Amino acid sequence: MGAYTWSHAIDNSTADVFSTYSTPRRPQDSQNLANDFSSSALDHRNRFTMEVIYDMPYFKHSNWLLKNVVGNWEFAPIYTYQTGTLYTVQSGTDSNLNGDSAGDRAIYNPGGNPSIGTGTTPYNALGQAVAPGSPDIVAYVANNSGAGYIATPKGALATAGRNTGMLLPIDNIDLFAAKRFTFAERFGVELSARFSNILNHAQYTGGYINDVAPNGASSVAQHDVFIPGTSSFNDPSQAFSSNPRAITLTAKITF
Repeated sequence: MGAYTWSHAIDNSTADVFSTYSTPRRPQDSQNLANDFSSSALDHRNRFTMEVIYDMPYFKHSNWLLKNVVGNWEFAPIYTYQTGTLYTVQSGTDSNLNGDSAGDRAIYNPGGNPSIGTGTTPYNALGQAVAPGSPDIVAYVANNSGAGYIATPKGALATAGRNTGMLLPIDNIDLFAAKRFTFAERFGVELSARFSNILNHAQYTGGYINDVAPNGASSVAQHDVFIPGTSSFNDPSQAFSSNPRAITLTAKITF
């Protein structure tokens, strides 16, 4: 059984309460909400799932020993792929001078590598002297011209759009395996194991791959992933769980 979904969610605000760092709830410019209109943080463009259930047919009509020791197995692997979560590349400072750093975005360099960012410190300020010894800053020049994003200094105009960055996708295989023993027509025992991420494939998705529980990342480390110039910019492995393999064992008696 398989399913594929293509979707595109668009909005100008995703988290109206402070529930995530990835997409600030406050607009960059409260006088221009249209400037925040973009793909939503809930926009996972592609999702594909495939599930196979295989109930081994062998030895079902054999003697008790063969049927219960060798037979009575069931396997159910599940494959899931989902496009990564979008996030807003942020300046991490009060760029628009409104007294609030939340929502202030970065400067986008179309000629740079979007995986590289530079912070507000590594830039050169260009000044024009209006009086001896007291130049006014008229422009900024980023030291790294190859950076795709530059954290917007105070008073400068951000050019990056909302939700232009993307975390890693879900690319995951789970497995359910069960062994059944029948002792009478109505009495039986089932031993089963559920393997979440059975291949232990590291997935830094910004959340858990099998449910919607909080991701447990520290707020400081998580925030740094979205700010150019930090050591963990665009590196979700520095903030989010790798979603390591998890195994659940279950015993069930039926009668």
